[in-house]
Amino acid sequence: KETGLSPDEKFDLITRNLQEVLGEDKLKQVLQERELKVYWGTATTGKPHVAYFVPMSKIADFLKAGCEVTILFADLHAYLDNMKAPWELLELRVKYYEQVIKAMLESIGVPLEKLKFVKGTDYQLSREYTLDVYRLSSMVTEHDAKKAGAEVVKQVEHPLLSGLLYPGLQALDEEYLKVDAQFGGVDQRKIFTLAEKYLPSLGYTKRAHLMNPMVPGLTGAKMSSSEEESKIDLLDSKEDVKKKLKKAFCEPGNIQNNGVLSFVKYVLFPLRGEFCIKRDPKWGGDKIYTGFDEVEKDFAEELIHPGDLKASVEAALNQLLEPIRKKFESPELRKLTNTAYPDPSKTSGAKGGGGGEDDELAPSRLDIRVGKIISVEKHPDADSLFLEKIDVGEAEPRTVVSGLVAYVSQEDLQDRMVLVLCNLKPQKMRGIESQAMLLCASIEGEPRRVEPLDPPEGSSPGEKVFVEGYETGKADERLNPKKKVWEKLQVDLKISDEYVAQWKDKQLMTKLGQITCKTLKGGSIS
Repeated sequence: KETGLSPDEKFDLITRNLQEVLGEDKLKQVLQERELKVYWGTATTGKPHVAYFVPMSKIADFLKAGCEVTILFADLHAYLDNMKAPWELLELRVKYYEQVIKAMLESIGVPLEKLKFVKGTDYQLSREYTLDVYRLSSMVTEHDAKKAGAEVVKQVEHPLLSGLLYPGLQALDEEYLKVDAQFGGVDQRKIFTLAEKYLPSLGYTKRAHLMNPMVPGLTGAKMSSSEEESKIDLLDSKEDVKKKLKKAFCEPGNIQNNGVLSFVKYVLFPLRGEFCIKRDPKWGGDKIYTGFDEVEKDFAEELIHPGDLKASVEAALNQLLEPIRKKFESPELRKLTNTAYPDPSKTSGAKGGGGGEDDELAPSRLDIRVGKIISVEKHPDADSLFLEKIDVGEAEPRTVVSGLVAYVSQEDLQDRMVLVLCNLKPQKMRGIESQAMLLCASIEGEPRRVEPLDPPEGSSPGEKVFVEGYETGKADERLNPKKKVWEKLQVDLKISDEYVAQWKDKQLMTKLGQITCKTLKGGSIS
């Protein structure tokens, strides 16, 4: 594949926009001799979303640089990672991933004939690979395996053995796919260093590793399949795209954790080489930027309004999504989507559900998020009530009216991370609208004891809280007060004897781990 580029130019193209490269010298050495062989793997779990355009645009770079690129649909990994993909859905999800990722690549103009597509179970069940898994498991300690998967494999209180095997299998993939380098997000770094440490012990070559930065989702935290509000699905309608971008965190002048700005940097510029800000002529009219630094500088100096940035990203994003939507209008692909990702709230006997009424009342209907209390002040018209301003990952903090200060001091609440139910109908409390509910554990008695719930350490405002087994369900836009959905679900919300928040004995979680309560063992949650 003659690209007309020198080895140095290829290296620059391969490594641009990456956060980190391990093994630069090895890459340069290979490029002097031949084309680089690189693979990108994706575990076939939740539906791919628009953040997948970030690795796709890097794959476009690799192909421009003449690389031989393999895309691995890691179906066995999807199962090993806390059974995020049930065995009976694995094959369907692989088919969905293959169709949707090919559609994404076509949408950005990547020629599919230059890519090799491989399914994990095509070779990971072979005698040789299986023996290597056993050989590796005789060398890797539990500590190293757990540490390697800490940012990738779902972390739970009692980890399954499958999650400990996951990093070793990913290391072996490098050898069995016969590549020079593996590409992934910087969240995979510990798996990459495990591969570098242990592959030579098996007599295999140490590979290079290329790492993308973690691009923030629309809430400012990592974009995640299990966080409905943080992601734009590849099949979302134009109306959904507009609605989600409208809610996106994008405050004037703030270039930190700005998912909208990051999308411009890591997707639109690499693909197009330019970006057009569309705006009213009275504000200067449209402006075409040829470098991201200039966009960032103008946004930081408030020369670009967040509304104009969102509208411009919306237009560019819809251009990318339109061919994917069209492809998935076919009856076969619509059926594939619905069978690979059945709605747990509508599926009789869904994992964690009990059929009938229970399925209709799936806890995934609750929009529970991590929040951060920014300020606490006294209600002007009620001694027992206080107003909390809580950041729940939206552009504006929400006002919550509560009586929590009767149990926890005002000082202790300041900057505290809490849990917030965000889709109840707002209620006026003594003249002031409470826009959400602060979730607390409580034990009745004399005196009554109340305590806010604690998200896992390192949580960010806006992160989605889910019940185990209901990760993929969609929250109601607004809970209908007449149907009493919250009241019916709340009955089964409790604190376990291990101080863990649960619904019907299933843990409340974020992607970082379980929700806990410091002292109120056996309390109810409301």
